[in-house]
Amino acid sequence: MELVARVQAGDQSALERLLARYRPRLQKWATGRLPMYARGFTDTDDLVQEALIGTFRNIAGFEDRGEWAFQAYLRRAVMNRVRDEIRRYAAQPPRTDLPDGVAGHDQSPLELTLGRETFARYETALQALEEIEREAVIARAELGCSYQEIAALVGKPSPDAARMMVARALRKLAAAMS
Repeated sequence: MELVARVQAGDQSALERLLARYRPRLQKWATGRLPMYARGFTDTDDLVQEALIGTFRNIAGFEDRGEWAFQAYLRRAVMNRVRDEIRRYAAQPPRTDLPDGVAGHDQSPLELTLGRETFARYETALQALEEIEREAVIARAELGCSYQEIAALVGKPSPDAARMMVARALRKLAAAMS
């Protein structure tokens, strides 16, 4: 949070350090969040970069509520960017069909539906976890944080304690999804 305060004060080196820390995690988390049909010329890297630019442009309005709050703030910015891209796609005129006989490599409607249903069950089950468990799971599974980083973020005494917490939370998540 010290880096955030320094960025709010106009420190460019602090901004670069924050970008180096969060951009790879956000790119990993955002991968696959934008549906294939809405991609066009936009990819995950573009979405994350645009979200970060917008976030850091308006960083003065961020209230310091801890490390988790800042990560959640950044994830929300990326998710908002994904939603904007989906709305932009929906506002475009319909595209013309290809002639018959052209093979497609996209997923079938059934595969897309099953993927959406699984993701919806995951999101619902994630919300059923306690906040600290949810953040630990997101940090590990979606952002790729190490157990040492998770221990520091959730106040656990060791990486092993964080690993056990994540394992228990993942079991709860799996049970809630099934």
